[in-house]
Amino acid sequence: MSATNSDTLYQLNGVQQIYKGRTVLDVAELAIRRGEILGLVGPSGAGKSTLLRLLGFLEMPAAGQIIYDGQPCSPEWPDLETRRRVTMVFQKPHLLRRSVSDNVAYALDLRGRKNGDKDVTQILARLGLAELADAQAGTLSGGEAQRVALARALVLQPDVLLLDEPTANLDPYNIKLIEEIVRRSNAEDGTTVIIVTHNIFQARRMAERVGLLLSSKLIEVTETEMFFTQPQHAQTEDFVRGDLIY
Repeated sequence: MSATNSDTLYQLNGVQQIYKGRTVLDVAELAIRRGEILGLVGPSGAGKSTLLRLLGFLEMPAAGQIIYDGQPCSPEWPDLETRRRVTMVFQKPHLLRRSVSDNVAYALDLRGRKNGDKDVTQILARLGLAELADAQAGTLSGGEAQRVALARALVLQPDVLLLDEPTANLDPYNIKLIEEIVRRSNAEDGTTVIIVTHNIFQARRMAERVGLLLSSKLIEVTETEMFFTQPQHAQTEDFVRGDLIY
């Protein structure tokens, strides 16, 4: 896709990230469509989380260009307002030693949005957390804590939601609930979702397209069903079958 295509939200060209002389990410080209759910799969150390950090503007690439919403990224841009339209949920939720509702409200406070009680109440109900509004974060189960982290991200009504292994080590109930919430946000709010997951079944359930990263390189990105049934690369076929040895 061309970076000028209005359907393209991110366009990456020749993007590399290098840590201490080692290339940890090397993406020749990647276009991410506005409003899609894109799944990124691959083994540990393949570069998935690094790519997510670049998409979240948490760091700049060592080489290449990232174009966001038609504008090239640089140390000066995106500006703070634009960066705030992109939110990220990590594998391990980092919650404050406060109540559930205060954790969610804190995200709004940071953005200068006061009197957001109604927004907090609505998002907690949406994520099945209404009865836990006054509970202290430290008393929550892993699934509940991850839902609070997701609520804190979604209450901001982001344009882009970046998810880094959001359901790792969670029970089936919370996995299903979180997946449903993310799909609903995508469908109802038009949120662009990029999810990094080790679970290829989750990628198949959730994503419209799936990309495979191996040894820092993006091997293939294609429509989900084609990715799993008619992969274009032998490495993708091996990965889907579980035949790759790392």
